[in-house]
Amino acid sequence: MAKSERERRRTADELNRRLSELFSLQELAYVLSESLQLDRIVDQVVRYATRFLDARGALLALTIEQEGQTPQLRVAAAEGTLGSLKGQSIRGDDPGLVARSLGRERLELVRNSGDAPTELVSGVHAESAAAVPLRAHGAVVGTLVIADPRGGVFNPEDLRLLSTVGTHAAVALANARFFEMVRHAKEQWETAFDALHEGIAVVDEGGRVLRANRSLAQMLDRPVAAVVGEELLPALVGQATESTELLAAARRGEQAAALVARSDRLRRTLRLNAARIGGAGPGRGLVVLVEDVTDQQAMEAQLIQSEKLAAVGQLVSGVAHELNNPLTSIAGLAEFLLEQQELGPKDRDHLQVIHEQAERAGRIVRNLLTFARKGPGERARVNLNDVVQRTLLLMSYDLKLKDIRTEKNLGSGMPDVVGDRHALQQVVLNLVTNAAHALAGNEAGRPRTIRISTWFDERVRLRVADTGPGIPEEVLPHLFTPFFTTKEPGHGTGLGLSITYSIVEAHGGQITVQQPAEGGAAFLVELPPAGADVPQRHSAEVEAPPLPPAARRTILLVDDDPAVRRMIKALFGREGHTVEVARNPGQALDLARTRTYDLILADGQASARGRRFVEELMEARPDLRDRILVATGDVRPTTEVALGQLGLRYVRKPFNLRDLRDEAARVWAAAALS
Repeated sequence: MAKSERERRRTADELNRRLSELFSLQELAYVLSESLQLDRIVDQVVRYATRFLDARGALLALTIEQEGQTPQLRVAAAEGTLGSLKGQSIRGDDPGLVARSLGRERLELVRNSGDAPTELVSGVHAESAAAVPLRAHGAVVGTLVIADPRGGVFNPEDLRLLSTVGTHAAVALANARFFEMVRHAKEQWETAFDALHEGIAVVDEGGRVLRANRSLAQMLDRPVAAVVGEELLPALVGQATESTELLAAARRGEQAAALVARSDRLRRTLRLNAARIGGAGPGRGLVVLVEDVTDQQAMEAQLIQSEKLAAVGQLVSGVAHELNNPLTSIAGLAEFLLEQQELGPKDRDHLQVIHEQAERAGRIVRNLLTFARKGPGERARVNLNDVVQRTLLLMSYDLKLKDIRTEKNLGSGMPDVVGDRHALQQVVLNLVTNAAHALAGNEAGRPRTIRISTWFDERVRLRVADTGPGIPEEVLPHLFTPFFTTKEPGHGTGLGLSITYSIVEAHGGQITVQQPAEGGAAFLVELPPAGADVPQRHSAEVEAPPLPPAARRTILLVDDDPAVRRMIKALFGREGHTVEVARNPGQALDLARTRTYDLILADGQASARGRRFVEELMEARPDLRDRILVATGDVRPTTEVALGQLGLRYVRKPFNLRDLRDEAARVWAAAALS
């Protein structure tokens, strides 16, 4: 009877203990499930484990994965006698029980059997301890260690309870870690999502925005919240068929090519890319990338234009040089014959036409050479307002005849620019001439006005606008293309704007075309201001006045073109001068060493022994500097600099007789004064 009572009592105690453990585990499970904060979970696990087992100390250490290194542990929570270990790091190869337990599959128990106390970590010991590795989803997340339980020993029920607590804790810790990883990844994704310069939108199967970043909202000029729920494509590019097909292809999982479309609503050019979100089936969500490529396209177009102009410039430079000699002889001989008194009226008229057409061709060649020129011929300070004033003064009579009014708004206190005054004057001349031509097509009653304004805003700016009919869209891409013109045949070469573009570019600036809302067209030129190191423009030296060609002169002619030689011999021979022609530059050097000449007229392209003839001549006979006249069709800055360094006079091909006579007279006058 007594034995039965004891059995009943023992069974009741066991049942109560099991119920207590069950309620405690239920309480712990509730506590762990109410939070995903890692710090709160580890504190609760250690606190409850200490209470369940009535232990003097407990700790929970989490693993720290380091790529390529032995895993380490960090004591995330500790109570009682082990409280001082909280926050410490433990090496993965530490010999103590805490690190050692990570490699175990199940709970490890260490009892004191009279020997030295058990080492938990280096320098920390316990009389009795149990460590349970925390495993979840096949990975060890940490270890839970209990030290010195009640009575100094762990009974089987304690170990079973500790294992159960470890299982619950491992799952809760793994979930908390996963949540932390997801939260951190979400924060990183959202930060990157909003930090991107490109616009990004997540759209549903109907194309409505589910989520948008700040860049997309800024493109649409509205808050992010206002973009959500809106149909993306109509807001960006309207109901364009191409954009609809882009989204349809993305829904099917196809890798569609990016779509570049012009948005009339935003007045920008956009590049659209779309892709199906990973894991989504057909007809599900898409991510759309929106890039503003307006500036990029403008830069690419400008680069292509520059490359085209550079290639054409090299071509026309060679062509122009080849044309110089025949044009020189045609114009010169026509002018020479026109001076003959015995010509009949009909012959004179024919020659006059030949001469005028040769002059016209010469102007075209000069334009070609100016276009091919890569840099300003002069580096000096230039007042752009002064250039504008002088150009308008030159054109005032012609503009008045065409009933064109000019309005000037020239900024005060404008800094100088650096470059070639004559080249910049040609820029203004070309722009005003083009504006005047555009105004010629105005209907009756429409004002004919050219507005010219200058101002300074980090760069010196010149704007020439007209009230003409404007520039058609199809013409805009070709405006600065060489030989492209909308004028009637015979009224334009198509080089004006190309030359203007080249001159502005050579001066470190840029030119753009605008289409004002009020109509007409406008060209904006931007130039860098001159630095403090750029000198003022020096006034030209006073030329010696030409002397009347009374005395007979001896002339050495060095030119390999027979027609040019014929024209020059006819010109100077009629005036009583003797012209000797060198067969080649080598013979010319020999003649110059042995004979005396009043004038040596040499082609700038002539070369001797691999060097320019005039350089060889100056090296051999520096005393002849004042008697040399170079005829050149090369207008490159390097050529002008080289001739300037040699101190030589030059006349440009194609030249007319008057220019050649005047330059020769100046050579003789300078020689007479020396």
